[in-house]
Order: sequence, then C-alpha cells, then structure tokens
Amino acid sequence: MINPGQFSPDPINRMGKSPFLWRTNNDIMDIKGKIVSCLPLASGTSAKGPWKKQDYILQTEEQFPKKICFVVWGEKIDEYALKDNDRVTASVDIESREFNGRWYTDVKAWKVVKEGNPANGSNDGNSGNDSFPPLPPEPPLEEDLTDDLPF
Repeated sequence: MINPGQFSPDPINRMGKSPFLWRTNNDIMDIKGKIVSCLPLASGTSAKGPWKKQDYILQTEEQFPKKICFVVWGEKIDEYALKDNDRVTASVDIESREFNGRWYTDVKAWKVVKEGNPANGSNDGNSGNDSFPPLPPEPPLEEDLTDDLPF
C-alpha cells in the first residue's frame, strides 16, 4: 500500500526521470512507453466459463529503458487492439501471490490509452484523468562550464 503522505502526485515524472506516474488518491500506477512485442493469445475454459488473455512487452522511453510485461484480459484485448510500435500509457494493478513456496507477480492493465488517438483519450498521451493538471514545461538546463570536479 502506498502511503499517501509519502508521495505527491507525479513526484518523479516532473523531473523527466521516470516513466512511472504515481497517483496516491486511487493507488494507480501508469506506465508509459512503446509496445515492443505482442505475445501469443492464451485462452481456455475455467469453472466460470471461457477466458482469454494476452501479454504485451512495453519498453519505457528513458535513458536506461526497462521492459515490462503486462497482461490484458477478456474483451479489452479487442477493444485496445494493441500492436507492435504503439506508444501507450497503461494503467496497471500490480499484485503478487505465493504458490508452493514461490512468489508470482502479475501486472494487469485495466486501461490502455494509445498516444495520438483521441477516441481512446487525449492527444498528448495522458491517461485521461483530469484530476491532475498538465505538467509545466521543464526549464532548459543551464550548462556550467566552470565545473571544478576532477572527473
């Protein structure tokens, strides 16, 4: 559980350092990046009826990119129609569970917004949540040429 007093809305992303956007009012995590792989569709039948899921590999766009596997379940697979090279913002729930002494973690997307697709959300790639104002532009970096560090 995220301690609401520990984070402010969008604490790291204002610096342009992280692809993660924490929103403590709803314990939401948004991950922004590019789909680099769509894994094969998995389906089956359980006691509750038929099911299907698809895993996607998203690569963040930062100095040191990270790859994150997230899953989309059911009819949302067709609704989102994700494909390689789509730039998206995925709102995810992260959950871990123990089975036979081993821990497994799921990153489940409950909302995916493609960048530049007004039908799925806003044009700028935001997740469509209007409770947070847009970020102000970052000021240009001032280069200090009088650096006295020895390295």
